[in-house]
Amino acid sequence: MTTAPLLTPVTGTLHALQVPIPYPMKYVTVLIDAPAHGPVTLIDTALDTPEARQAIEDGLAALGLHWEGIDRVIITHHHPDHYGLAGVVEERSGARVHMLDVEIGRGERYWHLWEEWLPGHLKFMRDHGLPAESLASMGTDNRKGRDRVHPASAVGPLREGQSVELSGGEWEVLWLPGHADGHLGLWNEQESVLIAGDAILPRISPNVGLYAYTRPDPLGDYLQTLGKLELLNPARAVVGHHGPVMTGVQARARELRAHHHERLDFIRAEVARQPGDAYTLSLAMFPRDLNTSGRRFALAETLAHAEHLRLLGGVYRTWDEAREVWVYHG
Repeated sequence: MTTAPLLTPVTGTLHALQVPIPYPMKYVTVLIDAPAHGPVTLIDTALDTPEARQAIEDGLAALGLHWEGIDRVIITHHHPDHYGLAGVVEERSGARVHMLDVEIGRGERYWHLWEEWLPGHLKFMRDHGLPAESLASMGTDNRKGRDRVHPASAVGPLREGQSVELSGGEWEVLWLPGHADGHLGLWNEQESVLIAGDAILPRISPNVGLYAYTRPDPLGDYLQTLGKLELLNPARAVVGHHGPVMTGVQARARELRAHHHERLDFIRAEVARQPGDAYTLSLAMFPRDLNTSGRRFALAETLAHAEHLRLLGGVYRTWDEAREVWVYHG
């Protein structure tokens, strides 16, 4: 028995589809714009799993569409749960896949150079304190994620400030970095609706992590993004998880800023009390038991906070030659 697709009307011909993913968030939002005249657009594609393929197929069918009817795909960011099926959609429909130009040169390239880049990623984690015995499981976990991504063969650039037509209106392309270097948003001023991806979420804090291939200060980027969202103050935002639609974006942006400032204060106090590497600091900031993936996110997020402080001059780091790790000091 087929379950009815979880479709939510957003505005005009634009609908939000909740697609299942095997992560704690349970669902990711995929948007379908199906105008009577004009290109059929998919915004994000979910993870490449049989369940996600079926959910998207059912969502399309509920709107009288099939895979081959998709004309255009817009990706908010390169993470697997948003980009995973892009290549499948491209193959089945001939649709052109688009990302923000910043994301193509960094995050999207990651999936094509994954094998070459993996040793560097693992060394980066090791340099920041990840125990050697954890490296193998983290590499296996990374490979599992890679297997669920079918990247597009060609990706066209969208640029900040450009306009795209959706649901009969003009939507401005925004650059909302932090959660991903080239995170894209789409803003319709007339309707006061923001397609936000994971730039802001209602129940959890979007992961803001520093990795081997990211910009040097993702937390600094994200704090600026929160400022943009606060000033924009959309009436509604379509979000990647725990949505699909949220209100109160301005207040939530302020909450998230306060949350990150608390974490910065925590890191500053920890290294003043006892110098430590980012992995050790992550155990203090995220003390609960975490699986391999969760601990990787915790280390990357802790490192983003430590490096933001270092770039501001609030802490400094030294290389411990004996342990071969970077150590942060107050």
